[in-house]
Amino acid sequence: MRVSNYRVPAALGLLLFPIFSWAQAAPGVPAVADTGDTAWLISATALVLFMTLPGLALFYAGLVRSKNVLSILIQCFTITCVVSLLWLAVGYSLTFSDGGNAQGWIGGLDKAFLAGVTRASVTGTVPESVFFMFQMTFAVITPALVIGGFAERMRFSAVLLFSVLWSLLVYVPIAHWVWGGGWLAKLGVMDYAGGIVVHVSAGVAALVCAVVLGKRRGFPHTAMTPHSLPFTVAGGGMLWVGWFGFNAGSALAANGLAGHAFVTTNTATAAAALAWMFTEWASRGKPTVLGAASGAVAGLVAVTPAAGFVTPMASIAIGAVAGVICYTACNLKAKIGYDDSLDVVGVHGVGGTWGALATGIFATKLVNDAGGDGLLYGNPKQLVIQIMAVGVTLVLGFVMTTVILKVLDAVMGLRVSEEDEMAGLDLSQHSETAYALGGGGEYSVSGGAFEEAMRATQAKARAAH
Repeated sequence: MRVSNYRVPAALGLLLFPIFSWAQAAPGVPAVADTGDTAWLISATALVLFMTLPGLALFYAGLVRSKNVLSILIQCFTITCVVSLLWLAVGYSLTFSDGGNAQGWIGGLDKAFLAGVTRASVTGTVPESVFFMFQMTFAVITPALVIGGFAERMRFSAVLLFSVLWSLLVYVPIAHWVWGGGWLAKLGVMDYAGGIVVHVSAGVAALVCAVVLGKRRGFPHTAMTPHSLPFTVAGGGMLWVGWFGFNAGSALAANGLAGHAFVTTNTATAAAALAWMFTEWASRGKPTVLGAASGAVAGLVAVTPAAGFVTPMASIAIGAVAGVICYTACNLKAKIGYDDSLDVVGVHGVGGTWGALATGIFATKLVNDAGGDGLLYGNPKQLVIQIMAVGVTLVLGFVMTTVILKVLDAVMGLRVSEEDEMAGLDLSQHSETAYALGGGGEYSVSGGAFEEAMRATQAKARAAH
């Protein structure tokens, strides 16, 4: 049977109607998360959390004396717990909502306790819940980095309150300015994964902590060598691995940019580790495993703001310079006179600053057309913006950290007593010892025996001092 002329276009119309209908309705259709991007960002989130627990915890724990190793571990552990809840309550909302203010100083509370965030909520191509968790891991590790500036001498209760207040008054505003659509973002600042937000802010906070609390008892005349370099190297390796989630994950998608950040991160890290090692070898006569591990971390820090904006060749330069200048900065602290116990200032503060400025020098749209060109690609304005962003971060971090510490010191006291410090924070703050060889130990920490052990330890400390 022949098909009449009018029936052919009618049939075609029925077949094509869903296509045209979908095309016209697409703008109003709710966004759907991409499964590949979601799987990658969940993995990246786990990697970044792995950086804090156990990566940073072991890296720092190995650098302190054996009587303080547990204090570092519990500080990293509980900061993770406290900031996780703080991020859920108000941190995420204050960072990633616009707050209804045109100035872009701070976000609002419309997403407090994840109000309005459902299973169907999407940010970019991933569920908003996954984006929330990914950004939470950055909020967790930043105050944990600051521990290095006051290690071995701050009261545990003060550590917890400081971490809460600092996260709200320093980290959250800076993160909003840079990543949450705030005023620095509107100026065009480039901070791919947190050189400014995480490392510069943590570095200046650690410096303030070191100065306000003062030096450890006996520093610098008493040797305070790391008690377990294997801990530190293992933690450094975990940081290297976890950092791929930090940087490659910041593409927020499983795409070519994530792969590119993967390459630049590893390249800069390798260059920095070697640069630190060879600089130390030339100046001291021998390379050290601590130097190699520290150099790797310096490279990771420096490439963080640049990873998604620069070429692999530029990442070599960024890493190599970071290895040299961070090594130099760490060696200057004794001459300047501050006791940054675990070199947060020299590695994270200096490395993060260099990385942020290097982004303004080496960035190119050939790598990321959503970014901008830097000085070497004909745009000196970008370097000026980077300098300004670092400057305001240093100022806010310095002022607010000082205020927080002074208030806490007046209200509850920051530093443990001299006797408790000499006995060690593990015993005096947590009633535990890290190493009980042979199933026993020098002290019993149960019941009334603990008080007796503490008195004996404090007597020894007084006699030694």
